[in-house]
Amino acid sequence: MKIEEPSLKRYLNQVDLSADLIVAGGGLSGVCSAITAARQGAKVVLVQDRPVLGGNSSSEVRLWILGATSHMGNNNRWAREGGVVDELLVENTFRNPEGNPVILDMILLDKVIQEPNIQLLLNTAIYDIEKKDQDTIESIQAFCSQNSTSYRLSAPLFCDATGDGIVGFLSGAAFRMGAEHKEEFNEGMAPTEEYGELLGHSLYFYSKDTGKPVKFIPPSFALTDITQIPRFRNFNANEFGCKLWWVEFGGRLDTVHDTEKIKWELWKVVYGVWNYIKNSGQFPEAENLTLEWVGTIPGKRESRRFEGDYMMTQHDLVEQRSHKDAIAFGGWSIDLHPADGVFSERPGCNQWHSKGIFQIPYRSIYSKNITNLFLAGRIISVSHVTFGATRVMATCGYIGQAAGMAAAMCIQGQLQPRDLLTGENLQKFQQNLMREGQHIPEFSLSDDQDLALQAILTASSEYQLKGFERVDLWKSLVVPSAQMFPLKAGILPVFSVHIHALDDTELKVELRMSSKKGNFTPDVTLAEENIPIKKGKQVVDISFDVEIEADDYVYLMFGGNSDAEIGCTEQRLSGILSLFNSKNKAVSNNGKQVPPEGTGVDEFEFWCPQRRPNGQNFAIAVSEKQRVYGVENLLNGIDRPVSQPNAWVAEINDPQPAVNLTWETPQVIKKIDLWFDSDFDHPMESVLMTHPENVMPFCVRDYVVKNDAGDTIFEQKNNYQTRNQILFEKGVLTKNLTIELQHPSGNIPAALFAVRCYADQNNIIW
Repeated sequence: MKIEEPSLKRYLNQVDLSADLIVAGGGLSGVCSAITAARQGAKVVLVQDRPVLGGNSSSEVRLWILGATSHMGNNNRWAREGGVVDELLVENTFRNPEGNPVILDMILLDKVIQEPNIQLLLNTAIYDIEKKDQDTIESIQAFCSQNSTSYRLSAPLFCDATGDGIVGFLSGAAFRMGAEHKEEFNEGMAPTEEYGELLGHSLYFYSKDTGKPVKFIPPSFALTDITQIPRFRNFNANEFGCKLWWVEFGGRLDTVHDTEKIKWELWKVVYGVWNYIKNSGQFPEAENLTLEWVGTIPGKRESRRFEGDYMMTQHDLVEQRSHKDAIAFGGWSIDLHPADGVFSERPGCNQWHSKGIFQIPYRSIYSKNITNLFLAGRIISVSHVTFGATRVMATCGYIGQAAGMAAAMCIQGQLQPRDLLTGENLQKFQQNLMREGQHIPEFSLSDDQDLALQAILTASSEYQLKGFERVDLWKSLVVPSAQMFPLKAGILPVFSVHIHALDDTELKVELRMSSKKGNFTPDVTLAEENIPIKKGKQVVDISFDVEIEADDYVYLMFGGNSDAEIGCTEQRLSGILSLFNSKNKAVSNNGKQVPPEGTGVDEFEFWCPQRRPNGQNFAIAVSEKQRVYGVENLLNGIDRPVSQPNAWVAEINDPQPAVNLTWETPQVIKKIDLWFDSDFDHPMESVLMTHPENVMPFCVRDYVVKNDAGDTIFEQKNNYQTRNQILFEKGVLTKNLTIELQHPSGNIPAALFAVRCYADQNNIIW
């Protein structure tokens, strides 16, 4: 071993790395940003200051990933985020339906290291930056505690997805911290100073039943006066993980620099709560429980918010404003918390929902004064009120992948972030996002490179919607219930409903629609009727003299009636659901939203589906078949239900469902994109909540692709993902493609949202 001569100072190992894009922060937004950019050909360095990826969703914090679907507790149907977010959640549900956070860590790491264009640096904290000029970042400095190495990371573009915005802060990017006054943006939901200006941090714990009595001796720092926590009266010994979201503190402190102080206060609370549960004598059911895990870093909600060229406000959410530069959507409630957190007498959260999902504009995801800095995750340009809705992880990831695509386009086009707003760049940017599965409300993909648009498209069959006639079980109508139907424009058909009256009674029936096309809040009553029915089983015909002007969803609704049951079927179809006017306390859904006067939030009812294995469709037939599953849906550029199902669906009795594309002349095909139904209405919470299946029941598992000679050129078994991308390195020369699919089950016909074909494997449209 070499012995060095003494010196005045030694230096850390220094490594210089350069890339096209530096993504700072390895939470869900950073992961989605890095993967998206890398898949478009950009060289990416992903810098994460923790030992695992996922941020608040990782095993270090263990919060479930949620976004616009909101536990299926709002009116945002088929609103799970697409693209990489969807891919990760579907993968996690397939591998990890039990919600083990350690498995999610593994999946995120696996996805990142599979991308050859990503260099991942874990345990590496950013502490300094260098600037080329006042408005431009040149490099960042970071230190890895595990290998005692300092990194200088250089790139033309940077994406700050760090949550606290360390890159933006050090570079001088304009930011805000704390709530705006109500007058600044005329926001009715702006909190008072008493309520507080910041959301706090939370720390979770897990308990475990050991099968034998376990004692607990608390640490000296545990909270001893449990009455300081008003919620102590409602403690539940069986709650653990992120169901303890209310263990929150720090909203009146500096949520950046006081984080360690906040953590210790949360540890004090956690061990005090557990001591009370174990040793107060009030919870005999906790005798065999042990404290299996306590978080070591708190899950942060709010700190800095950076300013872009546009700052979203409450009005963007509630009014669902349209933006020509929309690149993503959100749909979580305006979810604000009292700054005193667990010590507050107020409810732990204050959630107010919009009638549907809302657009997020591109101008909100880059810095207004640092020219080469993208913003991703919870630090984007929004007011404090809007932050209450955009801060959740699936929305953050969705924003991250938009930033990743923007960065990749800027690299290829030698542009700066703001340049994507000019000329045709914006349209191409939006088209590139949608091509990769990013649904943007009110937009559809129109891809002139898609060879499928030049083909003659036919199918072996098309499902003709005639409702459901088969009764497999009966369900009480004690809760107001409804069946959604996608119907064609014109006079509405007669509905024939299977009813079992337990006594002579009256059936209250309404026909509703949504006031906004693309929404799923049934707030417009088209007709209503009270129908006397006699005791016994019967088919009730309901006819409304109603005409709708455009293809859309209608809702046949039944008032609550404990004397009646409705027939239900196990048959399921893409883009069709039964709904219930029930409550979901997890998202402050009490059946109807009645906001206080002056808050600027809408009043409306919640009509939500049940989770499988429940949520069967009602046995309701329609008198005229509705052609809503035509093969032309495969080319309409919308890959989920919106105002219609937007899917091709085969007849259930079709022995070999198939789609055929025929061209006048042979085409060289190097890439085929197929988009399947992985049930965008299922929120797929990543941890704690288990799921009834690991493959969504609508998803086609097995299929083959054949050329014009009838040869099989691709075969897939056991598919479970939304997107299947089929690559042919040398290309396939053919005048015809046939995609033969198998029905997912005897109760669910084969469905497909899109088929796209390309002559090259490039992803970015220019």
